[in-house]
Amino acid sequence: MIQGLSPRLAAVVAALPLRRGMRVIEIGCGPGAATRAIAAHLEGGHVLGIDRSARAIAQARSACAAELAAGTLSLRQVAVEDFVLEQGEAAYDLAFAVRVGALDGRHPEAGRRALPRIAAALSPHGRLFIDAGAPLREVSLAAWRA
Repeated sequence: MIQGLSPRLAAVVAALPLRRGMRVIEIGCGPGAATRAIAAHLEGGHVLGIDRSARAIAQARSACAAELAAGTLSLRQVAVEDFVLEQGEAAYDLAFAVRVGALDGRHPEAGRRALPRIAAALSPHGRLFIDAGAPLREVSLAAWRA
């Protein structure tokens, strides 16, 4: 198990096809436990944690202070269905979400709005993984790519 993570989050992180130098988005990062664990493994990469909750982002800022200072991690308060890259921000290689209602079927309308946003934030070969209890399933973004 990855130190500091629940067994479920450790299984999710272990299942992701992470490589050094990757740029990764965690959608619904909460207090940043998985975001921080991934930042530690990306050597030369970067992880962005996004969450709609100001409280979650405040908790993540506190928990991830060293990674934020080192530039290996950044955080942004935004709902996934409203997410866009900032001016000059490079595309990401991978995005993942654990228990995010917009992507796990609990809030389908938000999901319909979120998927094109995620596709636009990822590189042409970028991949999206959603927690489905297995622990992950890959979601095709082909319909939202030009």
